Amino acid sequence: MAFGLLSRLFARRKLPAELRYEDARRVLESHHLAVKRELAGRDDAPPEALYYLACDDDLEVRSLVAGNPAAPMQANELLRTDVDGEVREELARKIGRLMPDLPSGELTALQRRAVELLERLAEDELSRVRAIVAREVAHCPTIPHSLALRLARDVEIAVCGPMLQYSPLLSDEDLIEIVAKTRVQGAVEAIAKRDGLGGDLSAAVAATLDVSAVAQLLANEKAEIREETLNKVIAQAAGIEAWHRPLVMRADLSVRAMRRIATFVSRSLIDELGRRHNLDDDTALWLKTRAQASIEADDTGDEKPLTVEAMSEAFREGRLGDEMVTGAATLVQRQPVVTALSLLADVPAHLVETIIDSRSGRGISALCWKAGLSMRTALAVQTHIAHVPTGNLVLPREGIDYPLKENEIRWHLQYFGIDAGSARPGL
Repeated sequence: MAFGLLSRLFARRKLPAELRYEDARRVLESHHLAVKRELAGRDDAPPEALYYLACDDDLEVRSLVAGNPAAPMQANELLRTDVDGEVREELARKIGRLMPDLPSGELTALQRRAVELLERLAEDELSRVRAIVAREVAHCPTIPHSLALRLARDVEIAVCGPMLQYSPLLSDEDLIEIVAKTRVQGAVEAIAKRDGLGGDLSAAVAATLDVSAVAQLLANEKAEIREETLNKVIAQAAGIEAWHRPLVMRADLSVRAMRRIATFVSRSLIDELGRRHNLDDDTALWLKTRAQASIEADDTGDEKPLTVEAMSEAFREGRLGDEMVTGAATLVQRQPVVTALSLLADVPAHLVETIIDSRSGRGISALCWKAGLSMRTALAVQTHIAHVPTGNLVLPREGIDYPLKENEIRWHLQYFGIDAGSARPGL
């Protein structure tokens, strides 16, 4: 009779709607793969059967057990060290989804084991396993603070990003420390997107001069940006077009800030400034005049395009300087920038190319120093032409000055085989 039941069971490869312990036992004894897989995914399967299946040779069987909420904790703990990452991914997804339901007070022994299991998954060698954990618990207020910090400090943006943007457990002090130390591309940008950034944290983000992060900060209507911080951003913004629109759209601009912004944004954004903000008559007239001046400047057509030839002509006429180089850099016009640096620094173009290709923030800053250009121009070249990683950018001291000592600058020039000579007048 039992043989007849199993034959019918395996013929249709479907377990009965009401699963009995005897049905599960027969499946385990039969070693029939299709029905084992079905049993592994059943939430009414006996815990003993699921624990047994957690050791099965078949990857799909183990994955189904890993994702099964009915699996006993012993099976979950066994699967945490499974050799296949897919199994651990399913387990991380399941355990992570249990966390929002944890009470804020004392945990039961079983709940503590679940938290410990999640902490071990957060240390998994595969970043995609850790990323699943981070996504599942990013909004959760009941996981341990130490776990939130571990994930927020991860070296992969797929892991740390969700925590940095959403975790309610990370304090401003935690995040300011991460801003100062992280080398993960996109980490500061994730922090800049958080709801309700405080003034100190906003200042820390702005101080990085990370183009994408600061753009996100400016676009974040819920971020508190103090006037001092905003003024420092505006001082750097002329050559960084990505900041122009979010600056104009800030609701907390002072009249002084609006006037400064209007000196470098497009005429359409000057018009937007006038429409968006409640202006006094004098300021409204000033912006209108500024916009008209911008239109007239465009209509004259006097300004030459920023080509290699234009750079050479400007150099011969003594007009080549920060404004033209920054403008070309912001428009990602590599060859005109190379030409300008070569002419101004009296360095062969191939050496300029070598320094840019090295993506060395210090080397590029040293070259701009020799060319007699400002540190703001050096930052534009680093950011838009060389694409220097955020962690390696050399940033202006106090917004304008070279932060490198002269002997250090000379060392970097000599490293690339360039005679340091002396800076052009005016630095």
